[in-house]
Amino acid sequence: MSPDSHAFIFLNAFLINNFVLAMFLGLCPFLGVSGKVKTAWNMGLAVIFVMLVSSVCAFGINHLLVRFDLEFLRLISYIAVIASAVQLVEMFVKKFSPALFRTLGIFLPLITTNCAILGLALFQTNREYDFTQCLAFSLGAGAGFTLALVLMAGLREKLELADVPDTVTQAALSLMIAGLLSLTFMGFAGLGG
Repeated sequence: MSPDSHAFIFLNAFLINNFVLAMFLGLCPFLGVSGKVKTAWNMGLAVIFVMLVSSVCAFGINHLLVRFDLEFLRLISYIAVIASAVQLVEMFVKKFSPALFRTLGIFLPLITTNCAILGLALFQTNREYDFTQCLAFSLGAGAGFTLALVLMAGLREKLELADVPDTVTQAALSLMIAGLLSLTFMGFAGLGG
């Protein structure tokens, strides 16, 4: 598989260099919203949408900034686009699913400060992806983010039923699980070539 192929770019962002479990980006929602699978799934869908919109906009903005020799405005432009996309998602969720809006709580607006989304825009610009490669990269990164959230939520739900020693608190146990998941995903690193 060629490193420039869409399938490789998707697989690389999804498994090999998973933003959460291999690059450690976006840990705040990963640890905060991964208590229930349904909530994690919905948050993952919101992140996929924001990543897709941000990626497409970052691609267009980058071409515009390069054309007019204004590359120094890249970071602030990406932040403005991400904040706008998150506001769009927040308004949509609040209007069509108030229960989900309350469940996601502060973590929905925190997508704006999610370094995984800013990292996506910066990585794709640095790697000089074309438009379709940007789409594959954003969908892979979003799907990988969702996978990490859902895996963590499923494990945390199962552990609620387990007899856990008192010395291991919720936070400590969550961090141990996150570390084990990360080690597991590091096993995919050899696939990247």
